[in-house]
Amino acid sequence: MITLDNRSVTMPVGIVRILEIVLSCVCFSLVASVGHYNNSHWAWCMFTWCFCCFMSLFILILECTSLNVKVPISWDDFTTAFAMLATLMMLAASIIYPVFFVCSSCSRPIAATVMSCLCFIVYAVEVGLTRAKPGEISGFLSTVPGLLKVLEAFVACIIFISLTNRYSQYPGLQWCVAVYSLCFIFALLIIIFTICKLLALCPFPFDKVLTGYNVLAVIMYMTAVVIWPLYSFQGNPRPEPCDPCDWDNLVVVSFMTCINLIAYIVDTCYSVRLVFFITPA
Repeated sequence: MITLDNRSVTMPVGIVRILEIVLSCVCFSLVASVGHYNNSHWAWCMFTWCFCCFMSLFILILECTSLNVKVPISWDDFTTAFAMLATLMMLAASIIYPVFFVCSSCSRPIAATVMSCLCFIVYAVEVGLTRAKPGEISGFLSTVPGLLKVLEAFVACIIFISLTNRYSQYPGLQWCVAVYSLCFIFALLIIIFTICKLLALCPFPFDKVLTGYNVLAVIMYMTAVVIWPLYSFQGNPRPEPCDPCDWDNLVVVSFMTCINLIAYIVDTCYSVRLVFFITPA
């Protein structure tokens, strides 16, 4: 039986989600009115605005009708993970779109960029509202380590999108791709198992397994931070012209590797502190 819950749209999180729907819909409409571009960056930005708008509307409808309690997943983990993912996607779209499609006389693209930036801020506010506060009992993905897992998986996706065929020529670069793949798969499994309430199936203490994995991921990413630029740029200067070219993708992978290393280091610090320095009450 469907029960209407007006609180889902009057609470701060509900109001924020309404703003997300409106702003992402405005972004999509403005960019669609400009015209179609046969460009992967344009497609990524349009997908981001459409996907985030649809998912926010979907979440709002389920919560308004109280159907979310009937969904056999951890709803809080799901909504928090989506808010974090949408924040990262909006950030990427707010950077990519103006770089490739905005000019000084392009009024609608400029307006779409502004709306996209506002939408990024609103999604970041939702993350702040749904994130677990100190001492609060909540799902894993609502905590800082859980949010970091979403960040790590998203950055790995950016790395995969930016990979070029050059990595197939050198064993060192193939090792880096293996590092990205293994860490991404494990992070994705943690997210899926958390949302689907399957962590209880783990035969070992989850916090200790997570700590061990994070330490291993830091070591693996440290090797990738050194090896990827060494094999990518040694004897491979930036070609002319390059606007853009595959060489730029090598730079993106190098930068994102450093970002993920930092994320894993912070994640490891949180995990070690949780396991070894905080005793349960």
